[in-house]
Amino acid sequence: MSSADIVFACALVVMIGCNLYGEPRIAGERIAMQWGFDGKPTWDAPKRIALWGMVIFMLTVRLIIWTATTFAPEKVHGANLGLMLASVIIAASHIFIVLKAIKRT
Repeated sequence: MSSADIVFACALVVMIGCNLYGEPRIAGERIAMQWGFDGKPTWDAPKRIALWGMVIFMLTVRLIIWTATTFAPEKVHGANLGLMLASVIIAASHIFIVLKAIKRT
């Protein structure tokens, strides 16, 4: 198991824990997913899709990176660094969205 896989697993556990903590605390049925420069939400998503869709998205990114490194390793450069960065950025943005949704209710 590489260090990128460890970072990925930790980020995934944090996201799942964040979902389990945040889902019952978010009163509304929709969660703002992006904000404009004025600080107002530009679009939102249903609560379950917003929370668990990000976990599925992260697993999909990992699957794509694994597929590329397995079947076309000569075309893949920096997969571990890319996986680490993607894991940290996706998890951090997910935590931000969930905390903002909890605060909004």
